[in-house]
Amino acid sequence: MDGIDLKPLIVLGVTGSIGRQALDVATHLGLPIAGIAANRPSADLSAIADRFPSARVVAAGAATAGEGETADEAAGVERLRSELGPRVAFGRAALLEMASTPGVIVVNGIVGAAGLAPTVAALEAGNRVALANKESLIAGGPVVVSAAASGPGEIIPVDSEHSALWQCLVGETAESVRRLILTASGGPFRGSRRIDLESVTVAQALAHPTWSMGPRITIDSATLMNKAFEVIEAHYLYAIPYERIDVVVHPQSIVHSLVEFVDGTVKAELGDPDMRVPIQYAITYPARAPAPVPSFDLTAASLEFEAPDRAVFPCLDLGYTAGRAGGSATAVLNAADEIAVAAFLEGRISFPAIAAVVAATLEHIPVTTVGTVDEVLAIDEEARKIAAEYVEINVQAG
Repeated sequence: MDGIDLKPLIVLGVTGSIGRQALDVATHLGLPIAGIAANRPSADLSAIADRFPSARVVAAGAATAGEGETADEAAGVERLRSELGPRVAFGRAALLEMASTPGVIVVNGIVGAAGLAPTVAALEAGNRVALANKESLIAGGPVVVSAAASGPGEIIPVDSEHSALWQCLVGETAESVRRLILTASGGPFRGSRRIDLESVTVAQALAHPTWSMGPRITIDSATLMNKAFEVIEAHYLYAIPYERIDVVVHPQSIVHSLVEFVDGTVKAELGDPDMRVPIQYAITYPARAPAPVPSFDLTAASLEFEAPDRAVFPCLDLGYTAGRAGGSATAVLNAADEIAVAAFLEGRISFPAIAAVVAATLEHIPVTTVGTVDEVLAIDEEARKIAAEYVEINVQAG
């Protein structure tokens, strides 16, 4: 677009919600897609590859050369290989090679700890990372910050809350910031009593009032763990101490976050919920480009704010506790939550037991320093095992 120097995109997690919307934004901006990656060979991945015939393709979770793959996985690999020929590669090494492509913008929409290594690889290659993978900073914050500081690579956040904070901080100095204020919708159980949550069903927890998201992030929004994660991300993105990062419940999800400055001024970024806006901004920053979204109707907006109920939703304070502990604690928090949420989605534990499993796992595993991706992944694996044991304890007790 005129006046904006944009680079080709590589989209990781291309079959997910963020990945698909990133492709929509790229098409709108007229950007070439240099590469796409997903976890497994699938009809969706094949269809997207057909849409972008010049893009390299990676199925990162697929085994190669028959290494431990099931018959279905082997068939999927062979089908993709026959369709795409030399355009396609498989496995983690191929994913990291793609993320390291020089002269591109890497949109990281991978879900889970698998997104950490590509973030670091892209940063070490000097690329901009439009970051939607939460685990990169939650589990591997010190590693990612070090990678970003070591060269020209940069992180621009894609989450609506962190995009809002980023935009409010443009042109401001660190010394001028009094506090960051993250907004939370409050989820489907806002206003509930703790006793009410004992009988919550999976369907009720998945009924988010504002956003349409994947199962885990939707449950994390219901427990406020997602907001705890965003507090940790804010600490690493903006180098702000935890005592100056606040959370406020805003059920309309119109104000995406705010920054309060030392002179009492408060800046906010607001608009209708639409992830294409922060995705596009992460790609075009520091410039802005027209987006295919309607103008925001301020006269139709109603804004309410309230404090989060920390007694009913203890996951929020678990995030602050892990963040202040630093080191490996946030990786443990993330891994334990993933195990606990999966157990809840399977109907094995109650909604309140999610926080109980996470708290027990944090208590069980000592905090250590982490300096490499492999160290983070080792902690992640250990935390998953311990969390699974606490899930079984809850199942037996229930």
